[in-house]
Amino acid sequence: MNETQIARFRARLLAELQDLESRDDAGQEGQKTVTLDQQSVGRLSRMDALQQQAMSKATAARREQMRHRIAAALARMDEDEFGYCTECGDEIPLKRLELDPTVPTCVSCASG
Repeated sequence: MNETQIARFRARLLAELQDLESRDDAGQEGQKTVTLDQQSVGRLSRMDALQQQAMSKATAARREQMRHRIAAALARMDEDEFGYCTECGDEIPLKRLELDPTVPTCVSCASG
């Protein structure tokens, strides 16, 4: 893999990381504690609010996991290990990296 390709992947990962940060800021509202106020919110509305809160927390957890994957990919770039399988050491096909530049393994190791 040449320097231009790595620079392109780095820019893509950094942009994705920035997008995750902006989504985190927008998703904070949905994670707030649901208050019990029987006068203004009925039981079904409160259940709906609790479900929305749980979904928001799950989404935040997925964003955090992606943040870790991006950080690991950037670290592999810094160590000149990007594009190589962390299990077997073989080169990861460019098409696989274009689909998801955070993948740490080749197809063989990922399926095994």
